[in-house]
Amino acid sequence: MPQTPRIAVLGGGSWATALVKLLSENVARLHWYMRNEKNIQHIQKHQHNRYYISSITLDTDKIVLSSDIDEVVEQADILVFAIPAAFLQAALDKLNADLSDKIIVSAIKGIVPEQNQIVGEYFHTQKQVPLEHFCVISGPCHAEEIALERLSYLTIASQDTRQARTVAQLLETHYLKTSISDDIYGTEYSAVLKNVFAIASGICHGLGYGDNFQAVLISNAIQEIKRFVNAVHPIKRDIKSSAYLGDLLVTAYSQFSRNRTFGNMIGKGYSVKSAQLEMNMVAEGYYAVKSIYEINKHYRAEMPITEAVYNILYERISPAVEVVLLSDQLR
Repeated sequence: MPQTPRIAVLGGGSWATALVKLLSENVARLHWYMRNEKNIQHIQKHQHNRYYISSITLDTDKIVLSSDIDEVVEQADILVFAIPAAFLQAALDKLNADLSDKIIVSAIKGIVPEQNQIVGEYFHTQKQVPLEHFCVISGPCHAEEIALERLSYLTIASQDTRQARTVAQLLETHYLKTSISDDIYGTEYSAVLKNVFAIASGICHGLGYGDNFQAVLISNAIQEIKRFVNAVHPIKRDIKSSAYLGDLLVTAYSQFSRNRTFGNMIGKGYSVKSAQLEMNMVAEGYYAVKSIYEINKHYRAEMPITEAVYNILYERISPAVEVVLLSDQLR
């Protein structure tokens, strides 16, 4: 990697916008890919993303925007992907540039549904990116709090800890602290699962369950994460650290959590389609729960909360009935 690496962010949503804000504080030049040409023109003229966290003022003197994914990829050494997992394959199908010599940083909290693979596995097996060239950004951290410059923390995971430190330094500001990890599988799967459990939390809130039940639900959720990630990739990890437990807590409880909001609407009686249309944002947990359900057919970890969310969203079982059944399995 060059001593002064060239950076690009790919994606046009809330998290992409927050990452552009963070990175532009630490680099002299930043490339940004989004597919919406009209939004690019708006940002260039008005210095904010009109669709996502519009309160952030963007330093457009430092940012080179483009709707040409090949152009952006070719101009960067480090590529930070913040495209929802459900749309990642479609975005990369348009890409002709070679990724094998790039550092890929995933800020995606989901599974590529066509392959049932976490993002690191997808880039490695489908795009020939060496695993040592891959990093994961994990929370707990909401894009909206980045906009408000509230003190936040991120964990950067990579099999190459020197690479993780490089990415961490690029993201650090006076309101953003970082730590590093070598657990790319655990942090990725945990980030996927916390969205599923945030939907469960939202469903229960929508049904009228209180704080006492929510505490038991999330206590059981972190145990479910531990069982699953230990089955998939059994290494020594502290599941109580912020990259796992902290990320789960903020996503399950926060007013900014789109997955909790989605679940709350389902609990109140919205259909999946109507909830998605009203939100106008992607709740990654909706797609993730189906993938995790399929993956776990192989590992057979005990996952009653995941199964309950799957039954509600995909088998159309009544949320009220399913949560009563789930409540008998929690301790």
